[in-house]
Amino acid sequence: MSVALITGASKGFGHALARALAARGWTLVVDARTAGDLDHAVAQLDRIGAAAVDAVPGDVADPAHRAELVSAVRRHGRLDLLVNNASALGPSPLPALDRYPLDELERVYQVNVFAPLALTQLLLPDLLAARGALVDVSSDAAVEAYEGWGGYGSAKAALDHLTAVLGAEQPSIRAYAFDPGDMRTDMHQQAFPGEDISDRPEPVTVVPALLRLLDERLPSGRYRAADLLTPAVA
Repeated sequence: MSVALITGASKGFGHALARALAARGWTLVVDARTAGDLDHAVAQLDRIGAAAVDAVPGDVADPAHRAELVSAVRRHGRLDLLVNNASALGPSPLPALDRYPLDELERVYQVNVFAPLALTQLLLPDLLAARGALVDVSSDAAVEAYEGWGGYGSAKAALDHLTAVLGAEQPSIRAYAFDPGDMRTDMHQQAFPGEDISDRPEPVTVVPALLRLLDERLPSGRYRAADLLTPAVA
């Protein structure tokens, strides 16, 4: 029975991925900062058909919460997939770097860089035992210079590099930096306050790209959802 830990799984892409894995009968360990949102998400996962769901509310930047997640995973005896999806955008509206509050920038790095690495360090033995996969959710802001995105984008760029090095250091697992592209999520709305983002795709439309990574066990690396969703040319 396959087991996945997905952080930030109450809404958006994390929840859409959890639903897809639940439909495949996976056992899921999920977290989110808001317990009420997480409870609502778990009720949906139970109805879809997950083998089991452990909900662990909390903040991934908190070492005590990370320890709770590890304990929840180990109750199931294995870990096939770790998805570091929880992210912090930073201030909204997005500030330019010349006036970016450094305490806010530290928080962005704590959530988007240090917490994923810390959780990966704790659970790497479990992933190695299962020859599993690590997915660090990235962003196009990690590779493109968008005004206002210096905090979030630089944190995701750092995460991309950590993922690449982990892939080189741990060849028996797969380490993916996964760029889902623009999506219609609460975080994306926060980045564009007052704007209509209804033209962005729903997160559920991006999930098949990540499932392709997992199903085909593609080599470790950085992947864009847009490329994975494009049929290969014979």
